[in-house]
Amino acid sequence: MKQRATWIKDPFQGSTQIWVICLVLAAFSFMPVYSASSIGSHFMHLALGLLIMLAVHRMPYRLIGQLSKLLLFFSIGLLALTMIKGQTMGGTNANRWIYLFGFSFQPSALANVSLLIFLASRLAKHNGDWSFKTLFKRFYWAIIVVCALVLPANLSTTVLIFFNALVLMTLGGFPLKESAKMVGIALVVFVLFLLAAKAFPDAFPNRVDTWVSRIETFGGGDDGGNYQKNMAQTAIAEGGITGMGPGRGLHKHFLPQKDSDFIYALIVEEFGMIGGGIVVMMYVWFMLASVRVATRAKDAFGRLVVMGLSFSIAFQAMVNMAVAVGLFPVTGQTLPLVSAGGSSIWMTCLAVGVILAVSRGHGEGLTADEDMDEAMANDLDALEAFGNHD
Repeated sequence: MKQRATWIKDPFQGSTQIWVICLVLAAFSFMPVYSASSIGSHFMHLALGLLIMLAVHRMPYRLIGQLSKLLLFFSIGLLALTMIKGQTMGGTNANRWIYLFGFSFQPSALANVSLLIFLASRLAKHNGDWSFKTLFKRFYWAIIVVCALVLPANLSTTVLIFFNALVLMTLGGFPLKESAKMVGIALVVFVLFLLAAKAFPDAFPNRVDTWVSRIETFGGGDDGGNYQKNMAQTAIAEGGITGMGPGRGLHKHFLPQKDSDFIYALIVEEFGMIGGGIVVMMYVWFMLASVRVATRAKDAFGRLVVMGLSFSIAFQAMVNMAVAVGLFPVTGQTLPLVSAGGSSIWMTCLAVGVILAVSRGHGEGLTADEDMDEAMANDLDALEAFGNHD
């Protein structure tokens, strides 16, 4: 009864900063999404995402680590099912979505989160054996399987998943030479896929051609293929310092994926460089707040899972904004908690829920602030242990 009363009295526990950042971004997202399309489905996606965040952040985070392997296998199963029976949406020419309980869902988003939780759990228990056999058995197989299943439909997401995993492994004490081996293995798998795609074009229709076209377009070739980039940069230029005002942007009528992949261009057009800069700072603030949670985590798993998940969210945000301003080729990555789209919102909320669970302490009513001395002592012990492993 006491726990139930606490739940009703204080449903938002954990890091206040992270709660504020996420709720502000979610509330702000209604303005550009409404301007670009409609908010009915976006409201439903955010409401369900908030419920996911609330539920997960009340779980003992160590239990989440214990369930990580089961969650990873579930993600792999969904990815395999998507390859067989997946559907296309939004003009894509690859099967990336499946329908679950009446909702369209992109399993690669869940795979990214589940892989990071799994790797953090394994890294926290790693005994310092960096032999290839041990690393393959404990880590490599998961990264290879997930990336191999995502690659045929989405190169950019595959690269992000691999890079997120590589960053997390590095934070977990992974030696530099082993990181180089990981990159080498990834390149071998990618080359094998390219050869298979060329040898059996019917099995992977248009994928390699699409990747090459995007890279050539980013490099300045085929000006007709630069339509999305040109529209986005024109919208940003029109926004100026203060913007045209909420709902007054003109390029939403011409810009493809205006409520998802290119929503940052619409934000700058309507809210100006000031509004766009504030959005950037919100994600920087989120990363800094997450680092604060990580440094106060009670164990290595808590620290690693927070750093891995928070980096993944912040990095995806930076990639989305970099595409809008023309620094990256088109990737199809959404702006976390702002872009429309159920899969991205739900999985971001799942990841944030895990971060908040760590910020609560053991997930049993204790907060990191109330037990900071123990948290810092454990953090120093974990760092010393990682140093001994090296």
